[in-house]
Amino acid sequence: MRVCNKEIRVSGGLVRIARLDADMYDFLTEPESMIEALRASRARVDLFTFTQTIVETAPKHSYPMEWENLAVLPVSTFEQWWEKQIGFKARNKAKQAEKKGVVLRETPFGDELVRGIWEIYNETPIRQGRRYPHFGKDLETVFREEATYLDTSTFIGAYAGDELIGFIKMVADQAGVQAGLMNIVSKICHRDKAPTNALVAHAVRSCANRGIRNLVYSHFAYGKRDRDNLTDFKERNGFVRVDLPRYYVPITAWGQAALRLGLHHRIVDRLPEDMGEKLRELRSKWLSRSSQSAKAST
Repeated sequence: MRVCNKEIRVSGGLVRIARLDADMYDFLTEPESMIEALRASRARVDLFTFTQTIVETAPKHSYPMEWENLAVLPVSTFEQWWEKQIGFKARNKAKQAEKKGVVLRETPFGDELVRGIWEIYNETPIRQGRRYPHFGKDLETVFREEATYLDTSTFIGAYAGDELIGFIKMVADQAGVQAGLMNIVSKICHRDKAPTNALVAHAVRSCANRGIRNLVYSHFAYGKRDRDNLTDFKERNGFVRVDLPRYYVPITAWGQAALRLGLHHRIVDRLPEDMGEKLRELRSKWLSRSSQSAKAST
């Protein structure tokens, strides 16, 4: 749905939560008008959530809020990042792709790029111990999904010969204050070339050249977990944790009650961390066995 000239995404069944379709890539300067429009809308919305930008980490609104964390890389120059913000191991990883013949370049959006992305998405049904949501999508769907926010997007490809083995979709906010990695994924079969490390390095160079001062790589920590392998990867590449306010504004009376009861969070996010870790381990083992059984039957 479109409200106040912004695309809004509504999710959830029991509690219908609305947010900007480009949440964490686009921001509201005047949330009041959006909230009023949602309350006047006929569409069922119980809660509206939004965040401030990473340069406004102190709460400035009186709405109910919780703390959101992001992985943020402060950018000045590429040389500063390369020499001062990352360590020896991260630099070697970033060099590995070039040594093995991988070429990094900004790539225009089009059919050729989308086909390469589609091949990456359909390499494996499981990534990082969970079902990969892009696996099995057809070319038309991938084209439509990657064609969003093209006026503020930069695509960076990692190529081994003519083959796209990894890519980044980097989306800048309207003010040019920050750019977020909306997509960053590489082929597992080319892991020995460390394309993901090289892609991060090229993204830093791209931000520095454009005068973008902050590169955002989603969350620094997820749920109640303080660390995992992805967090370690981000930290090695110079990303730091930044906490900023996320607001939850009740639109309906049910939204007000749901917020008090904590129903705006998934059940899994409310579990103790030790229980959540055990469930993730079980999920990973089950998916691994299912994948092996599927391969054996083909």
